[in-house]
Amino acid sequence: MADTFQSLREFDLNELDFDNIGAWPPAIKILVLALAMLTVLVPGYFYHVQNLQHNLQGAMGREMELRQVFEQKAFRAANLDAHRQQMEEMEDSLAMLVKQLPGDTEVPSLLEDITNAGVRNGLEFSSIDLQPEVAREYHVELPIRIAASGAYHDFGAFISGISGLSRIVTMHDFVIRQGDTRHALLNMEITARTYRYREI
Repeated sequence: MADTFQSLREFDLNELDFDNIGAWPPAIKILVLALAMLTVLVPGYFYHVQNLQHNLQGAMGREMELRQVFEQKAFRAANLDAHRQQMEEMEDSLAMLVKQLPGDTEVPSLLEDITNAGVRNGLEFSSIDLQPEVAREYHVELPIRIAASGAYHDFGAFISGISGLSRIVTMHDFVIRQGDTRHALLNMEITARTYRYREI
């Protein structure tokens, strides 16, 4: 090795014959080969390997996103049976609620039930008027304007009786005014709303 370095020190670059590279001393051949490799490898690293590393970083980031998506989908798949059962229960509940909504032919019996609930609780009706139907997205509302007189507690019992009906009836927009002062009666106006399912 020491002889090789000594020969490199004593070697004159002007003596190199570029037409006959095979005759160059071994130390010069190794040095030129090393320089040629560096000339190829360094730009190759910056132009090719860095791009590969950048692509690798992007792929690793996508891998994390895909893992999260996979975990979410795996969680949904694991709970699919529970979701199906919950969906069936909701459909059963909806069917039961739809059954509670009166059809067109049941309105007279509903008015009778409202009247009976009022009479049972000591109210005197001055009017029960059907209002025009209001169509909503999934149902139709039928407002019923009620005017009655009675004692304060009778009104409470009447409202409670309405809430106990087998069909859905909600109470809105009530007004209570002083009525007959001799008998401590009050006048009440209230809107009862019943609903029917709207076929889509």
